Amino acid sequence: MTDSPAIPLEDELGDVLEKAMRGTGVNLEELAAEAGVPAARIRDAVDYRPDLSPSELRRLAAALRLNEVGLCALGAGRYPLPRIGALPFRLWPLRMRHGIGFANAYLVAAMNSDRGLLFDTGAGLPSIQPGWPPAIGGLDAVFLTHVETEHAGGLAEVARCFEAPVAYIPQGACAAGGTPVGEGAHLAFGGLEVQVFSTPGHAAAHSCYLVRATGADRPRRALLVSGDLVFAGSAGGGYFSPKQLQAQLRRLLGALPADTLIAPGHGPMTTVENELRFNPFAL
Repeated sequence: MTDSPAIPLEDELGDVLEKAMRGTGVNLEELAAEAGVPAARIRDAVDYRPDLSPSELRRLAAALRLNEVGLCALGAGRYPLPRIGALPFRLWPLRMRHGIGFANAYLVAAMNSDRGLLFDTGAGLPSIQPGWPPAIGGLDAVFLTHVETEHAGGLAEVARCFEAPVAYIPQGACAAGGTPVGEGAHLAFGGLEVQVFSTPGHAAAHSCYLVRATGADRPRRALLVSGDLVFAGSAGGGYFSPKQLQAQLRRLLGALPADTLIAPGHGPMTTVENELRFNPFAL
């Protein structure tokens, strides 16, 4: 499948600066002093009125310990996105309105199968039905990355509608009808395998899921359903723990093959290779 170039990034420069300040524990005045950039200019960027020069962006990147290449690309409005390329299974992104942006759920199915796996449920059944492919009549399982309104709505109703025998939730999360599953679990479903990574940071209970096709006759390129851990050009808000989120982001990007496709909870899809090169938080 291919991704649409019209899908905007989840975060702009100001979002990244704000998240980085929260993560490093510096306030705007402290950042201005360390980077030698007027506080008013940083405030304008955070308020979505960016007019920072490449030199100022480089100094801010150094002060906030961010990837300066990616930060400068965001500042110029030219953050690069990769070609998605082929996968050894079928993938349908289900994009749903959430506030002024979108939230993503993902449906994955083995080739020639009429049953699939659903990752996140959006705001509930009415939000995912419009984009549901007619080729998929049921689900073998539902997985939640974390329990938030735009990602976990109507879990029991979705599972019941598509006859999913099990709905997996992160260890420590609470959702009616959910079965907790934690770090290191490997689950098999016909021609697909799902590996679970526990990735706290955005929330205390947050998981990412690595999906692979099984069978020696298929290429092994994988899909990482990353929830709100990592986005193209940014990372999720570290509302539970910015330090843990940063550690988990680096762990997964450092451990997975470069061609792994990343399917985030918001914004366009990307790859491990692309985010290692450009993501401001991937230092």
